[in-house]
Amino acid sequence: MPRNLKEELLFTAMMAGLMVFGMVAYNVALAQGFAGTYAVDVLAEYPGGLAVAVILDLLFVGPIAKKLAFRYIINDYMKRHTFLIGITISVMMVLGMVSCMSLFGLIMAHNFAGNIWINYLHTWGFNVIVALPLQLAIVGPIARTVLGKVQGGSDAREAEVPREDVD
Repeated sequence: MPRNLKEELLFTAMMAGLMVFGMVAYNVALAQGFAGTYAVDVLAEYPGGLAVAVILDLLFVGPIAKKLAFRYIINDYMKRHTFLIGITISVMMVLGMVSCMSLFGLIMAHNFAGNIWINYLHTWGFNVIVALPLQLAIVGPIARTVLGKVQGGSDAREAEVPREDVD
């Protein structure tokens, strides 16, 4: 888990960057297939989706997911096994981000034909079945590995700094 703002921003950038790229690629493929403009369309949709995802993650979904997880789900057993805390927060984040980003996707696609609630639930369902495994099996482990290496490097640098004993 990130221990300071710098690590939080790095972790969010990795997590949001990879998740948004994967989900944009998936949703463009669902909407139009792998047509000749597939790669261009994915790259065109990515920056807007990333900006919205980072803002939602840092200001809305992240704080709420962590608050709910620590208040209602994470117990003493889980606190002794930090891996379980990470998985719990990841699942909560996926559910929150899929809920928000599915709405964002509908708005950007101007997909308001028919019943808006049915469209939203359909979009949400199709997104959650890809986002959850993507997060738990691919993106989450990559981001946690990179963060662990960053934290290990900063811990090693802190250990090298000579400290003078004050008597």
